[in-house]
Order: sequence, then C-alpha cells, then structure tokens
Amino acid sequence: MPRRKVETLSIRTSSEIKHLLQLAAERERRSVASMVEVLVLQYAELHKLMPDEPSLSPAMRPSSK
Repeated sequence: MPRRKVETLSIRTSSEIKHLLQLAAERERRSVASMVEVLVLQYAELHKLMPDEPSLSPAMRPSSK
C-alpha cells in the first residue's frame, strides 16, 4: 500500500550537498524528493529505526499547556 504524502519538508543545505543530491537523483532516475525518501528509508533500515505512526516522537510533540 503506498504511503500517503501529506507532509512538507523544507531544508537549508550547502550547495555541495544539494548538488550531490541532484546527482544521486539523476543517477537513479528519480526526483530529488524521491531520492530523499530513498536515502531516509535506507538509513532507517540500516539503523533499525521504526516509525511510531501515527504518533510523533516526544521531541516533536506539541506541548500540552
């Protein structure tokens, strides 16, 4: 089942990192956004990270004041 894409991610990075990401995306015939997803998923698999859906990690939860 495909993941629903409802979140937006914006980052600031160096021109070198941006260029490397573009090169990787071109090599894989993917969009830059798709390449970011692939890289994050590979990292998560390598480090045995599991998403805690639908909840957010404690650091990302809004404070309940």
